[in-house]
Order: sequence, then structure tokens, then C-alpha cells
Amino acid sequence: MIEVQQITRFFGRVKAVDNVSFQVEKGEILGFLGPNAAGKTTTMRILTTYLPATHGRATVAGYNVHTDSMKVREHIGYMPENPPLYQEMRVIDFLNFVAKIKGVGAKNIGSAVTEVMGKTDIENVKNRVIKQLSKGYKQRVGLAQALVHNPDVLILDEPTVGLDPKQIIEVRELIKSLAGDHTIILSTHILPEVSMTCERVVIIDKGKVVAEDTPDNLTKALAGAERLNLVVKGPKDKIAEKLTSLQDINLITSTARKNDLVNIQIESKTKEDSRPLIAKTIIDSGWDLYELKSEGVSLEDVFLHVTTREEGTGQ
Repeated sequence: MIEVQQITRFFGRVKAVDNVSFQVEKGEILGFLGPNAAGKTTTMRILTTYLPATHGRATVAGYNVHTDSMKVREHIGYMPENPPLYQEMRVIDFLNFVAKIKGVGAKNIGSAVTEVMGKTDIENVKNRVIKQLSKGYKQRVGLAQALVHNPDVLILDEPTVGLDPKQIIEVRELIKSLAGDHTIILSTHILPEVSMTCERVVIIDKGKVVAEDTPDNLTKALAGAERLNLVVKGPKDKIAEKLTSLQDINLITSTARKNDLVNIQIESKTKEDSRPLIAKTIIDSGWDLYELKSEGVSLEDVFLHVTTREEGTGQ
């Protein structure tokens, strides 16, 4: 549905986007991440035909963003960080206006607006003036204007910025519900949101793609070995000795607590889940196992790793 091939964009002598390539399949939600000034917004502006690329090629729904820009716009719904809302208009009047300028036929405008208000759950404020709405409802209206012509592709730039936790959850669930019917590129700084919403992630830094995969695969690749935290009742030294005698298990820390409890952190390098073996070893040794949990690597860890690993190297 979206194909980006070796896109480069200069602003004067500054290379904002450097040979970026990626694909987004039909119905997929792609998280597009990067620190400030990484090239995210420039890439999205190229895809939405606001900016031409200096070099490279990009297509949306089979149309070239440079040579077929009007066709591309028919297939894209774009919600920038600050949605383009006419504050003095009522919600329903604004959406009718947007539907008209986006080419929805006169006979279909009413049904299109009704449908999109239902999808974004704003029917109860349709007669309100936009400037009187809360931030959360304004974001929903912004999403509705991107959806009103039923585009194949949605490009959303920080759709939950400035929202409270409840509003973030609501907008996140709304975006997830749109997958399948729409192909979505989601740019956000809220990394847990990406883990919970996106099927695949592209991380860009200094204009270049530095990582691309599913959130699970990215975190597994960085982790290398699984870290496990245990709480066991028994003699600290004997527990540590017993666990480190197991194959592919390394002890990291072992700390005694009150009531003969011991906090233990170990590293397991086996590809298999080592928790059943560890639990059996503890119990067969006659000790009580109070806790055994995996300390996973987060997407935030991955993000920090790939966007800071070259600092100080001169590369």
C-alpha cells in the first residue's frame, strides 16, 4: 500500500532525510519513531505530497507521490500534530465542508459525515462550536476530518499529544479499530503506545532508518539473554550455587532479605523458556519459591539504544 524507496531530502546543505526505505502493507499499523529533528515529519510531508523528495521514489496505493500527487491525496487522510480545525464552525458544518473539498459526492456527504462521526464517537457534540470542545474531542474531530472521505491510508502525527490518560486510551482503541480497513502510519513519542497499537516499527535517527521490525522482535534482539527475578526462601549462597550450576544460567545479583527471603537476579541465555526448569530446581531442593518473573526489555530501551549508539564515535 505504501512503498518508500531511497528517499532523500535536502534543505539547502542539510540532509533531513537520508536514503530512507520501508514498506507498509495493506491494513497494517506502522509505528514511525525518532527523536526530534530525526526526519519523521519531513518523511510524512513527502508521503502526503506537501514536500517533494530531492532523490528517491515513494508510492501510495500505487500512485507516485511526486508525479501523481492529486491521486495520492484522494487516497490519504492526514492528521498533523495540530489538526487543521476551523474553531468558529460547528463540528457537523466543518465535517460537511471538509467532505465537500475532499471530493465526496453531494449525495453521499450526509451519510459519510454521519458514519465518520459514529466511528470517532463525536455525534453527541456535532452541534457544538469546535473552540468550545475539550482537547480530546478536538483530536477526535481532527481524526474525523482525516477519515471523512474513507481513505485507504491514514497518516497520524502525534494523535494523542496533550491528552489525559483516559483520552489517550480512547484514541488508541479508536486507531486500533481502524486497522484492516485502513493502512496507518502512526508517529508518536509515547513508546508504550506503539507497543500496544502497532504491528511493526520503523525507527529513524539523523535522517536514516536505524531499526525496523515488530516491537517483539526488536526487544528480543536487544535483550540477547533473558533476565529473571526470583524471590526464594532459603540459604542465599546455596541457592545461588544451585542455580548457576544449571546450563546457560548466569548469576547477576543475590541479596538476602528478612525472614530468610533472598532476592536473586539471573540471566538465561537459552532460547527456550527457562522458568519451568528454574522453578522445578528450587522446589526439588526443598526451598519455597515466592516469585519468578521475566524482566523484559522495553521498546524504550530499544529506542534509546539505536538512537544513541553512535554518539561520540564520530560516525
